[in-house]
Amino acid sequence: MSRTTRTVLPPRVFALADDLSGAAEVAAALGLRGRILLGPATAPPRDGESVVLDLDTRQLPPADAASAVRAALAYTDGGVVLKKIDSLLRGNLAAEAVAYATGARGVVIAPALPVAGRTVREGVVNLHGTALHTTDAWRAEPGAAPVSVGAALGGVPTRVVPLATVRAPEPALHDRLRAVVAEGYHPVCDAETDADLDAIAEAALRLGPGIRLMGTGGLAAALGRSLAQVDQASGSEVGAGLPGGDADRSTQADRHHPTGTETPGPARADDVAPAPDGTPPRPLLVVVGTAEPTAVAQIAQLVAAGARHVPLPAHTLTDHSTRPTLNIRTGVGRAPNGVTVVSIDGTQAVDPGAARGLAVGLAHAVAEAAHESDLVLTGGETARRVLDALAIRELLPLDQIHHGAVRSRTPDGRRVVTRPGSYGDTDSLLRIARALRPGLAPHPGLAPPFGQPAAPPVQPAPLGEPT
Repeated sequence: MSRTTRTVLPPRVFALADDLSGAAEVAAALGLRGRILLGPATAPPRDGESVVLDLDTRQLPPADAASAVRAALAYTDGGVVLKKIDSLLRGNLAAEAVAYATGARGVVIAPALPVAGRTVREGVVNLHGTALHTTDAWRAEPGAAPVSVGAALGGVPTRVVPLATVRAPEPALHDRLRAVVAEGYHPVCDAETDADLDAIAEAALRLGPGIRLMGTGGLAAALGRSLAQVDQASGSEVGAGLPGGDADRSTQADRHHPTGTETPGPARADDVAPAPDGTPPRPLLVVVGTAEPTAVAQIAQLVAAGARHVPLPAHTLTDHSTRPTLNIRTGVGRAPNGVTVVSIDGTQAVDPGAARGLAVGLAHAVAEAAHESDLVLTGGETARRVLDALAIRELLPLDQIHHGAVRSRTPDGRRVVTRPGSYGDTDSLLRIARALRPGLAPHPGLAPPFGQPAAPPVQPAPLGEPT
């Protein structure tokens, strides 16, 4: 059945995220036809379309973040509603959760992200088996990590749904969720595997109108799988809009038009090669805005492959009179293979409260170079500030290079990869760069750091299938 003759459309999905890398992660996890919008929202999703809205509230005051959530909910207009939350429970979670729960019959909450080692047992988030509040995962945050999901949600009344119930034969989970909601509480579901999240998503969808979902990219992926089953059962195209599906082949022309056309949706990624006249591909600019310790090793592997590294002192990014401007075609920013990585110089400690100011300064410094480049942006705050500087309001998700590293297309045809700052092994940036520039090879005379072999080229993971 072609898209033009299709009569049954899958439920619309309207997802909210508090930062851009999280929004892209959800879009990839859902694996559905749709767009990423850099908020605020101005219209509900189109029929059968999933829209992931970046509210850009991670660094806002709690009251402003709650207001943004309430305003966005005015555009839900039916369909499935999902609030993406940070798997480490960071951000304005309490304020946003209260706003999100207001007006809902119930909110089914499942913060586990098994692919990243983040599970929930007895209502407590565990990071690789250790309770979150006993780890240093909140080292860059101004306060202490919450001791449970319920504590993180503040004034939202919750009840824990234990793992035994999640894994019990149906209809045990559905009945328990329904009972908790009927008692005026919002269920917080334990989960340790993708199968657990699949069960939660399926049971939640069966609860009917007025139920909203809240969770990580793991729950988004489970939701996408559940909706694909609904699609199949209703007789419509399975995986419509997914790369490699029949519907994808029927919309080849869509891939050559900006997003926002009549048939937006995921498209296959394509290699970036020199133009027929021999013009080299546009430069690749990697902007690292994360304070995660792994970022140093990630940059080192990329430099070993020939990238030029430009560390910018933090004080120059927050002082308007000394902000640098990067030109990656000439001077200090030029790289022999067209790949430049820019980061904040980490030789001195950075105040966590200065995060937004640093991201704004970093975006200002790279804006001129970014206008003519493909982009890799790590950290949701950095990604949003750079795209704001470029006046980019919409992205079309293409594929996922590795979990959380989502490749998208801009309206002017460039490629943008976003990735949460805490994600990725030490070869993450190298894998991303090689996916965008397949010919990237180690620079002569440079060896990979730490005695590790350079990462081989990788095939991107299809949308909704994290690696």
